[in-house]
Amino acid sequence: MAVNVYSTSMTIENLSRHDMLAWVNDSLHFSYTKIEQLCSGAAYCQFMDMLFPGCILLKRVKFQAKLEHEYIHNFKVLQTAFKRMNVDKIIPVERLVKGKFQDNFEFLQWFKKFFDANYDGKEYDPQLARQSHDATPPAHNPGEVTPTREQQVTHTHTPQRGERERERTYTH
Repeated sequence: MAVNVYSTSMTIENLSRHDMLAWVNDSLHFSYTKIEQLCSGAAYCQFMDMLFPGCILLKRVKFQAKLEHEYIHNFKVLQTAFKRMNVDKIIPVERLVKGKFQDNFEFLQWFKKFFDANYDGKEYDPQLARQSHDATPPAHNPGEVTPTREQQVTHTHTPQRGERERERTYTH
């Protein structure tokens, strides 16, 4: 069973976002460049496998998730592992999958504290555990809204003065 942790403003160590990202990348051999990329949920699933081997089926985790419904799937897998290990934390899935920095940073801070309270220091090969599945972070900035085709600005070519004169010459 997991050791539950609770966060208050007094209990959180103030690690920078760079330190937190380095911890994720070093621990799991990921190449995340932004906290917002944790919105896929894949890293948390793998951390649970690291902490409690067998509590999660990593083959169910979508390590190359790029869409919100895939992120939601990963968080459902994580929620199942939380229940199995009696973790009290409620995962704010709707907020996390939107890819906003603050929500993802706060959850990561809680998760780091949870990890530190539960990790026993045993060796773990993250690439072997995910069976060489590439853990590619979401390609776009998850927090940004991608414009629809109608919203995208189309650029048209405006003929320059010399081109207009040539057009007139050839159209007579």
